[in-house]
Amino acid sequence: MESSAQGSTGTETPAAPGSDGLSRVPAQSRSDAVEYGGYGAYGDDTGRERCGPADAARGEHPHSETSAPAVGLARAAAAAVAASAPSRPVVQRASVRGQILDALRTALVTGELLPGEVYSAPVLGERFGVSATPVREAMQQLAQEGAVEVVPNRGFRVAVRGARELAELAEVRALIEVPVMLRLARTVPGERWVELRPLAEASVRAAASGCRATYAEADRIFHRALLALSGNEQLVAIADDLHRRSQWPSADGPARRGRADLVADAAEHMSLLEALAAGELDVVQTLAREHFAGSSG
Repeated sequence: MESSAQGSTGTETPAAPGSDGLSRVPAQSRSDAVEYGGYGAYGDDTGRERCGPADAARGEHPHSETSAPAVGLARAAAAAVAASAPSRPVVQRASVRGQILDALRTALVTGELLPGEVYSAPVLGERFGVSATPVREAMQQLAQEGAVEVVPNRGFRVAVRGARELAELAEVRALIEVPVMLRLARTVPGERWVELRPLAEASVRAAASGCRATYAEADRIFHRALLALSGNEQLVAIADDLHRRSQWPSADGPARRGRADLVADAAEHMSLLEALAAGELDVVQTLAREHFAGSSG
């Protein structure tokens, strides 16, 4: 059984605030739980990152607003009563697990969950307003993706990665994606590239917000749409997995990539799109390789 503290009897005892590093995950009661839409970041008024989809549109950080990702089970139940359908479950297990998975991914990208630290599923579940089960299931998925590792009888340790692993991910991404981009630059008509411009512009706005989680999502959306022009769904899935892995925190912490880095990274989307539309193969190759290397820094 996972726990934040375990005595000689083997029974789970609550951890004191901050005793296992979990004070970085803001507490959230069930009555205050809010529906989580899939990306964004959260924090508190001590200067830690706090942003989300709405903030990206405004380009600001509402530090006075509540935006902690959680699953609104109490509100969902109330909605069920209002809809006169109490006999059917409102939130399915897969839905809860998916929302928790999104919240944990956000916490990883923004640095709420730090490399090398162990987090207990029951404690995280308490903060999200859910049982430990969906948290544990989400963490198992993250373990398969290499973001965390299982620590028996304790929980999950956030993987510690160094510069070498990030460089290797950048190299693999380049090996897979650059040849595809060069082929697309030769074969895709100009109007198709124009269709991707709104996504590139959206990534620029997300970068300007300074929210790493919001930009990470916009970044992946742009790259997925670009590679989707190849018509190869397996390629898109593999590349997206590698892309996500490159966004997990490094041993140096996510603070290395500030707002200026995100803005510069997003600007490369626009330049890459222009080179692709113009069929400038040498420029495409150079920009793509530099983009992958920079994104892993």
